[in-house]
Amino acid sequence: MYRDTLSLLGPGLPVVSFLGRLPTAMCQLGSLLLVSETSGSLTTAGLAGGALAAGQTVAGPVIGRLADRRGQRGVVLSASLANAVAVVALVLAALAHAATGWLMVLGALAGATVPQVGPLARTRSVALVRRSGADDRTVGTVLSFEGTLDEVSFVLGPALVGLAAALAHPAAALLLAAALLATCGTAFALHPSARAAEGTARAVTTRTGAAERGRLPGAAYALRITMVLQGAMFGASQAGITALTERLGAPAQAGLVYAAMGVMSAAVGLSMAAVPARIGPATRWRVATAALVVLSAPLLLVDSLVALYGVVIVLGAAYAPHLITVFGLTERSVPASRLAESMAFLTSGIVGGQALALALSGRLADTHGAGAAFAVAVVAAALCALLSWTVRVGAREPEPRDLLPSP
Repeated sequence: MYRDTLSLLGPGLPVVSFLGRLPTAMCQLGSLLLVSETSGSLTTAGLAGGALAAGQTVAGPVIGRLADRRGQRGVVLSASLANAVAVVALVLAALAHAATGWLMVLGALAGATVPQVGPLARTRSVALVRRSGADDRTVGTVLSFEGTLDEVSFVLGPALVGLAAALAHPAAALLLAAALLATCGTAFALHPSARAAEGTARAVTTRTGAAERGRLPGAAYALRITMVLQGAMFGASQAGITALTERLGAPAQAGLVYAAMGVMSAAVGLSMAAVPARIGPATRWRVATAALVVLSAPLLLVDSLVALYGVVIVLGAAYAPHLITVFGLTERSVPASRLAESMAFLTSGIVGGQALALALSGRLADTHGAGAAFAVAVVAAALCALLSWTVRVGAREPEPRDLLPSP
């Protein structure tokens, strides 16, 4: 199944899209480590990192919408180069011991200019598959593949930051991220596959009026909310893992525990292509959210490092199915002319939910222990399940193939 996917996408697109999205996974942790080391203040580092997350959360959907309206090529190229400049400026300001306000402004700019390679790569891949006449099962395989690339990037990115910080300086990791943005972000922007998404959007624009193009079904907003809740699970889990490993006297294990969860999620994400087609996306969503609840509940009981590893790794098996299913439901339900914007909204929702939950659950963990942070994750999982059982997601109208550009 993945052989067919790679033949549709070509060898170059997955490589440049993976390397182009890697800086996003590096900059959050890299900015925290850099500002913490240069300022000597965790508070200042938190403010700069929070500004970066806020910038990405707010501006991500805007970049997606611009890509829908004007095409990915120019939008991604401009954002990649601007993001590289913003990241370098943040590094220089931190090394120069700039005031907290300036660090926050530059952090917000670094977040606001993130080129959204992950969401836009999904949009391109789906457009290529739809243009080939492939069925929904192949679309699901492509989304599984893209989800795995995301998971691997979010495991490898922080690992590269940690390695650079240990061997040289956190600034080295951010400068590497800037170099990847300038080179691989540009390569992704100029890749011929950009025409596929633009062609699909033009086809939809040809046959629909402005009002119809702009209309989103109510389910699309519910799917965005569930991604915010998924991000909240990430943030609360991260806070709980950090608090518990510190209490157990093994703070260095926190990153390894989180990475192990990501590896499990990526592995299960690849296996999603084997799920039988007769199990529909709505059923998959309900099963995935039920698994989130069942597998996150044991977090409330963990009190040792071994138990933490076991519970978190098993919980990771529920993350990828939920993420991939929500992306798939969004692709099926929103107008093609707003697909890039909708995909970017989902990714931004994860970032925003993670940042908010990390701030809230971090404070709870400080005052009430790791269990309080984990309780936030369990509540978020329960709300995801509630949405999946109460929201009905329908498919959009099939698109005439003769309006799509020929291969």
